[in-house]
Amino acid sequence: MAVEPDARAAGANGGSEPEPPGAENLLLEVEQLRARVQQAEERRRALLHIMGDLHDSNRRLGDQRKAMLHILKDSNEANLRLADSRKAMIHIMGDLRETTQEMERREHELRDKQEQLIQAGKLATLGELTTGVAHELNNPLNNIGLYVGNVIDQVRLGELDNGRLVGDLEKAMEQVRKATEIISHLRTFGRVAPVSLEPVDVDEVIERSLSLMQEQLKIREIEVDFELCGEELIVLGNPIQLEQVFINLLTNARDALADARTKRVRIVTKRQGDHIRVSVSDTGPGIPPDLEARVFDPFFTTKEVGSGTGLGLSITYSIVKELGGEISVSSQQRRGATFEISLPVAERPANGRES
Repeated sequence: MAVEPDARAAGANGGSEPEPPGAENLLLEVEQLRARVQQAEERRRALLHIMGDLHDSNRRLGDQRKAMLHILKDSNEANLRLADSRKAMIHIMGDLRETTQEMERREHELRDKQEQLIQAGKLATLGELTTGVAHELNNPLNNIGLYVGNVIDQVRLGELDNGRLVGDLEKAMEQVRKATEIISHLRTFGRVAPVSLEPVDVDEVIERSLSLMQEQLKIREIEVDFELCGEELIVLGNPIQLEQVFINLLTNARDALADARTKRVRIVTKRQGDHIRVSVSDTGPGIPPDLEARVFDPFFTTKEVGSGTGLGLSITYSIVKELGGEISVSSQQRRGATFEISLPVAERPANGRES
């Protein structure tokens, strides 16, 4: 039959069998499933990434929480330390207040002791001056007796010459005033009085000091040379204390000249700028170099036991320092010693009175 070969030929020429129904739908579903799996995988990856970021955030939050707790702990410890420091500061302030009060009390006691020491030095000086002052008082007393005796003799003899009587009585009264002035000076120098500062003429103080010392110097044949400044030398000080300073220096020079061949004291005053300088020199044996640094120490003396208190130069040093001045000593063996005082100038008020 001719039909069969054609049929086979048709099959041989590439004819295909018809696809089963629903194959295209199946392929579509496979593609869609594959797409959904891919999306699910991407979501899973994104979710893992988000979970990693969330874990990192939680870790950072944990670290921040730990840091915050550490900061809070440090802050709490700092507050505790601050509270302790505040308590310690309050305690220190209390101690400081007590220490300040104690220092003020001790300073007051020290000042009282210093004033007592100065007073003791004045009394010791008065004791040394007693002999000289007794000789100095003896002259006016003898003169008073002489003048009064003349008046009595005239009255007894009936030779009443009014002019002569009045003259003798006036001379006696002059001697009485001289003796009274000496005694008043001693009482003023020795009295205990509050230390007040006022303008003081240095040259006048030196002259008053010499009036108390001149008899002692005269008895020992000690000459005193002056080189006083022509202008007023005014300092702010206490006249009695300054007098004590110069009496102490003159007493020291007197003792230094006890065995000297040439017995001379030289006093020089001058003004240099805003300071007044006073030097007291003697022609004694001088001060050994190893003792110069100790001459102002309290109770230091080179005299024999019982011959001195060792307070004179120490008190002199204290008074000069209290007045804002300086005192120094220079010496050469067998050529004497020189004490130099420097005090700040205080101009005298225009009306001559202390303001």
